[in-house]
Amino acid sequence: MASWLQIPKDSPFSLANIPFGIISASASRVPAIAIGEYALNLNTFASSGGFSQLPAIQQHLGVFNQPTLNAFAALGRPMHRQVREYLQNIFRVDTQFPQILKENADLQKTALVPLSQVENQVPMQIGDYTDFYAGLNHAYNIGVLFRGPENALQPNYKHLPVAYHGRASSVVASGTPLHRPQGQILANPAANPKLPTFSPCKRLDIELELAAFISIPNDLGKPVSIDEAEDHIFGLVLMNDWSARDIQAWEYVPLGPFNAKNFGTTITPWVVLIDALEPFRAAALEPGNRDSLLPYLREKRTDNAYEIPLEVEITSKGGQPTVIANTNARNLLYSFPQMVAHHTITGCNLRTGDLLGSGTISGTEPKTQGSLLEQTNGKTPLKLADGSERMFLEDGDTVILRGKAGSDGNYVGFGDCTGTILPPVAL
Repeated sequence: MASWLQIPKDSPFSLANIPFGIISASASRVPAIAIGEYALNLNTFASSGGFSQLPAIQQHLGVFNQPTLNAFAALGRPMHRQVREYLQNIFRVDTQFPQILKENADLQKTALVPLSQVENQVPMQIGDYTDFYAGLNHAYNIGVLFRGPENALQPNYKHLPVAYHGRASSVVASGTPLHRPQGQILANPAANPKLPTFSPCKRLDIELELAAFISIPNDLGKPVSIDEAEDHIFGLVLMNDWSARDIQAWEYVPLGPFNAKNFGTTITPWVVLIDALEPFRAAALEPGNRDSLLPYLREKRTDNAYEIPLEVEITSKGGQPTVIANTNARNLLYSFPQMVAHHTITGCNLRTGDLLGSGTISGTEPKTQGSLLEQTNGKTPLKLADGSERMFLEDGDTVILRGKAGSDGNYVGFGDCTGTILPPVAL
């Protein structure tokens, strides 16, 4: 698709994408889409008659003056599809709605804002956040470190998508700096008795993930079937599930992660709709658990993953960027519909805006792992382009996650998922 708007060929926000987000404009937060190097303010566009040729949205135009995307997401996938396709048509060089452009001759002056001038926000009001563990290679690698290769995966792993409940209040938009967490750590695991000390985290890590936002809620007591689960998903974002490994090692038995994960989770501010990712469906690289699944988790289609190249970049303070990992979203063992079906099988009621993380995405080859712990084994540091070494993150380090599918001129991507580590807060 060619556009009358100049869009760089390497932009993750091509006309094939049209992701939705929330931007700050005139002291208020409003919905927008990203296209090329611009954000289209949907409140301004709607109030000036921009949606006049889309009858289906007329009684719902109020969703475009809300401070989150929750109201729009709750309209459901058929409406999301119509709005996205309409906006694609508006920006096509051969648009079917030239009168809209004539009536909005100052579109680029009023509704289109350069992304460089946009302040992004967390796109949805998140009521609950659940983080899954669907990256098979990550689960195996971590299991080997702690239990050896024979017992790397727990007996339940290939039967259900394992997860824990995270902290929604500390989910932040890309670009938000985070302070190094502090807490109890066990400085000498071999000591007896085992006595913790209070310290800033010394083993601060990253986790490369995708995450899904829920659109349509389900009622309490009514599970979502695997065949209907995808229609309850609004879209995907990139996510960095920052992890304090030394705090986690001391606290996680017997109930799992707590303070090691609750200090910050970074997501990209633009939600890529499920329909935009449809052309990139592919079979998971390790679909070996299909026959072991109970019926409520069995999907009819086998292309339940996405061909999305992903990368991790680290830049030290004042240093040069270093890409430390390249992997692919096809490394997830479980799909987001399977996560929804399992999450609700007990009757748990998901709500609009709930966030579901995929778990760390890692490959099997060197430099394809989505966490530092996997790449270094906690023993062999990585070398960065500026000559420095990293076992784990240092203060001042900036981490950028990237992911986009497609090819030049038609990329469907998430934009950068960026976070910089600040020193711990003085107590």
